[in-house]
Amino acid sequence: MDNKPEQSCRVLALIPPMTQLNTPYPATAYLTGFLRSRGINAVQEDLALALVLRLFSPDGLRAIRAGIGALPQRQRTPLVDAFDRQFDRYVATIEPVVAFLQGRDPSCAHRIGRRDFLPEGPRFASLDAYIDPDGDDGSGGDPLAWAFGALGMQDRARHYATLYLDDVADVLRDAVDARFEFVRYAESLAQSQASFNPLAAALAAPLNLIDNTLRELTLAALTRHAPNVVLVSAPFPGNVYAAFRIAQAIKAHDPSIVTVLGGGFVNTELRELAEPRVFDYFDYVCLDDGERPLLALLEHLRGERKQDRLVRTFVRDGSTVRYMDSKEPDIPFTDVGTPTWDGLPLDRYLSVLDMLNPMHRLWSDSRWNKLTVAHGCYWKKCSFCDTSLDYISRYNAIAATTLVDRIEAVIKETGQSGFHFVDEAAPPKALAALADELKNRNRAISWWGNIRFEKSFTPDLCQQLADSGCIAVSGGLEVASDRLLKLMQKGVSVDQVARVTRAFTDAGILVHAYLMYGFPTQTVQDTVDALDYVRQLFEAGCIQSGFFHRFVCTVHSPVGQHPEHYGVKLKPLPPTTFARNDVGFIDPTGVDHDTLGVALNKALYNYMHGIGLDTDVRNWFGQRVPKSRVPRHFVARALA
Repeated sequence: MDNKPEQSCRVLALIPPMTQLNTPYPATAYLTGFLRSRGINAVQEDLALALVLRLFSPDGLRAIRAGIGALPQRQRTPLVDAFDRQFDRYVATIEPVVAFLQGRDPSCAHRIGRRDFLPEGPRFASLDAYIDPDGDDGSGGDPLAWAFGALGMQDRARHYATLYLDDVADVLRDAVDARFEFVRYAESLAQSQASFNPLAAALAAPLNLIDNTLRELTLAALTRHAPNVVLVSAPFPGNVYAAFRIAQAIKAHDPSIVTVLGGGFVNTELRELAEPRVFDYFDYVCLDDGERPLLALLEHLRGERKQDRLVRTFVRDGSTVRYMDSKEPDIPFTDVGTPTWDGLPLDRYLSVLDMLNPMHRLWSDSRWNKLTVAHGCYWKKCSFCDTSLDYISRYNAIAATTLVDRIEAVIKETGQSGFHFVDEAAPPKALAALADELKNRNRAISWWGNIRFEKSFTPDLCQQLADSGCIAVSGGLEVASDRLLKLMQKGVSVDQVARVTRAFTDAGILVHAYLMYGFPTQTVQDTVDALDYVRQLFEAGCIQSGFFHRFVCTVHSPVGQHPEHYGVKLKPLPPTTFARNDVGFIDPTGVDHDTLGVALNKALYNYMHGIGLDTDVRNWFGQRVPKSRVPRHFVARALA
């Protein structure tokens, strides 16, 4: 690669579609802040938000309708026909809805809440789920009064407005691009794809409305900033396709602009990259934390460093891919600087309310400043986690004074005091020190984040964290079984989790439990017992929110690297030149975990609404399952 800007590097960092609608993904904020701290000219833009705002506008809807008009009748779904019939209502309401979700027009809640303002498509059918099971919700006909209460006008309207956007997104999917989703956009083209062929075929296809819009937005960003280096962060499989479309547009416009790909997807799935066609779009692909690789790359582009001295960077050499790593140490976490959101339109993000799970609402509703308490995980033992990768394995803490300095700088820049700490597991000692420092400075913030339910979180510490502004915590209970928790190397027990979660709850902090099913050697009996433990935790008021995830084995986890320790055999992976992460396995128990998962999530949904807590857990399963072995008052005794 010989592209070497003759002048000093001007860097543009881009967030590709799709990511969260309510807050910017923090990768560009972290890198832009770091590069500026080193005197480098760096700016950033969120093309994910820009794409949504362009498509979900009167002009965007007109463009969608024009595409519908070109469809043969046999390709028009009932949803598309309904949108076409009610098009005038959609055009009239799209701007007020977007402005309402952005917080710019709160008075619109009254019209939205009446249910006669917005056109309603299939997504609104989900409201039937909120009818009181006893047949009388006391709402006077409003199905969400049970969920939100009599005074929840803004919340109900936000949920209706979100369903409305989801309906329009479904029209976009049916009429323009079958791969479109707000978060998982075309993720099947990238997730654990051993071959680049599916993505290459998609990129070679003619541009559709979404592609053309993204191209226009990309070229407009280039015109505004005139960069000679563009960084594209792909944290998820669901924004890889758009990341490549952005790079494709850049290369067609000006091949001399250097394009660089990084992010969470790259770090987990492209570690064995050997596909030269990737470099038709990106000149460089960087692994793990970007600070050190970017400094080395920019030195190389300025002619100050040879290519073979790059750090954790893939390049193309003729028809082969080479990995360059001079093994230089990473930038210490204390020296990475403060993230900056300068350049991101913080007043234009949409606070959506798509799921009534209280913790999921924190993810999607309101804008949060994202910061990290400590790099990596201080525990780094969980057998299902990517413990061999840098983002987990390299633990690096900072002083509380430094963290609060960053907090105060972010508040000054954004004018907002809500923080989401994005740690894998925030350390108890660091959180205690943070609380002390906030108190010493008399600084009021609101914050939430992920932790481990370990015994260090005493009632006194939980109250101290609540006093410092903690409003919610999430943590992994995974499979609520002491046998499986030990196999997972979680370092916690069910009775310990009960005491810790109750301490948080007693301090007024919302507690969300990450739950898992389908772990190696998990039997039907284990699953029934785990659900009974969860039922008792809800019944005792220890947790208020939860979500069951299907276990997925990855090649970077202890299970993926040593399956014999967990009683399973890995299925062979095909030869890989592109993405490699998820790996199937054969479990001798032969349990149909997918069927069990339906029952688990049905039970959990009801538990979160206080329903069914006094019934036998076997009632949730549509098949004969064994009786729970959990003592009836296990959690109550643990708390006593």
